[in-house]
Amino acid sequence: MSAVSVCHVSDLHFGQPAVPEQIDAIEQIIQDRKFDVVAVSGDLTQRSRSGEFQRARAFLRDAERVSRTIVVPGNHDVKWWRAPLGFGNPARISENYRKFIGEDLEPVLRIDGVTFVGINTAQGVTRRTLTWNVRDISIIGDVRRSQIERARRQFARSPEADARVIVMHHNPVRGQLSQRHGLKNTKRILGAFAELGVDVVLCGHDHQEAIHYVEHTRKGTVISTAGTVSNRSRGGRPSSLNVITLSPGQIEVSTSVWSPKMRTFVPGALQCFAR
Repeated sequence: MSAVSVCHVSDLHFGQPAVPEQIDAIEQIIQDRKFDVVAVSGDLTQRSRSGEFQRARAFLRDAERVSRTIVVPGNHDVKWWRAPLGFGNPARISENYRKFIGEDLEPVLRIDGVTFVGINTAQGVTRRTLTWNVRDISIIGDVRRSQIERARRQFARSPEADARVIVMHHNPVRGQLSQRHGLKNTKRILGAFAELGVDVVLCGHDHQEAIHYVEHTRKGTVISTAGTVSNRSRGGRPSSLNVITLSPGQIEVSTSVWSPKMRTFVPGALQCFAR
């Protein structure tokens, strides 16, 4: 396995929150650096509207010219009100996503040395996502046991030495500023990822860039949380993206942050982890 480079972006929020100058800069970086993979961990849109998805489709189309891509939906990409609490047809909540982005809400991407498995955590408003906090309605993500078992089967189909990467929207680690998890049952889910031997989780949702290392008995899991690329960044933080480099013995995560002066994304924090 040679080193594999991954551009991890999230929460693009095409629509009113999008900042065209920042999107243009990311698109140029992708074309210039020709990453092995571009991973988008959800919230491509702001209101799940057709025009927003069309712009997201153009972003992905241009990335696909130079890189392999993997993308999963976020909570802003589903119209949860079409099937709240199981009433109505659940497939309708993802209608626009399926039409413009792809039918597969949990794609799998295999390249030499790395297997990426998408998990759809944006399942709308269900009994499982309800909390005592009314602000959590349509915000909280969920992972079902069947999804974990599907990921297990997909990883089992790849060479044992492959790095294992999960791509999902909701953050399983508490945000520094928000002090909130985006995902329900995070302890159980992280335990399941540890048991699966997951090396890296690519997520977003929290609108603040972060790199975490969750240590387990057998091995650790690196959590790459990409910040938003829009005007909705948390706590006045700049927009950001993460670049992950996977090699046989190491995982490197580098954050790039938006510089208004340079009018592009410039290097920020860099962390390296043994694999």
